[in-house]
Amino acid sequence: MTPATLIPDAAYRQPFWILPDRRVTMACAAALGVLFIAVLTAALDPNGRAAQLVLDRQSPHFPYPFTIQNFEHLFFFLALGELFVRWRIGAREISFGRMGLLPEDPHTVLQAHDLGVLRKRVANQFDGEHGFLPSLIDMCILQFQSGRSVDQTVAVMDSALELIEHRVDMRYGLVRYIAWLIPTLGFIGTVIGLGASLAAVPADSSKINMSTIAHTLSVGFDCTMVALAESAIIVYLLHLVNEQEEKAVNLAGAYTLRNLINRLYAG
Repeated sequence: MTPATLIPDAAYRQPFWILPDRRVTMACAAALGVLFIAVLTAALDPNGRAAQLVLDRQSPHFPYPFTIQNFEHLFFFLALGELFVRWRIGAREISFGRMGLLPEDPHTVLQAHDLGVLRKRVANQFDGEHGFLPSLIDMCILQFQSGRSVDQTVAVMDSALELIEHRVDMRYGLVRYIAWLIPTLGFIGTVIGLGASLAAVPADSSKINMSTIAHTLSVGFDCTMVALAESAIIVYLLHLVNEQEEKAVNLAGAYTLRNLINRLYAG
């Protein structure tokens, strides 16, 4: 068996290789959301249209800064923080395919006594959540060593890939919830605005103040406008990041099939 080329251990100590701390990232995302609101509060004219649209600065319904728009901004940045974590993990998973964990030349054939070295190579590079390719290699080698059957090893690999895909899909539950929550907050703001407008209509129609009613309605619709824009951004980024992790799963399966399963010799 031709030994594969390994990336030096120093590469694993690079900042990009280290798994991001999700709690720290989410705390930083929340802090950035607060900073974003503070910067807009200081930069925009409190009586201007932009401050009304983005911040509901002169809100007739909520004491500033506890407006629906600001809550939408906070959840938006929390979603960005979660997507950043997922993007970093997806990029890390893809990089396993460039580590040379398996022989990649066109001539090597793997027999049972060769597999112990490969299994040791991946032993410390995965856990229950991360390391798709190393965990897949370890599982396939263990199955082949115990059964000496290539067909059974392929079946185990297929089952493992299905479980990994399901686990990846579950990881996006929070982002999907926020992508639903932000428009919901916007619609709540619109309903509040509509309700306040109807409540402001006096019994005597001759005393209706159309300017006040129009202002109240505009505040309600602004909530939904901001919410839909931020939700659209989140859904687009969710698609890109989720696609990257799914690509990592597919690459792990293809790499294992090409460089491990197809090289196994059961004789």
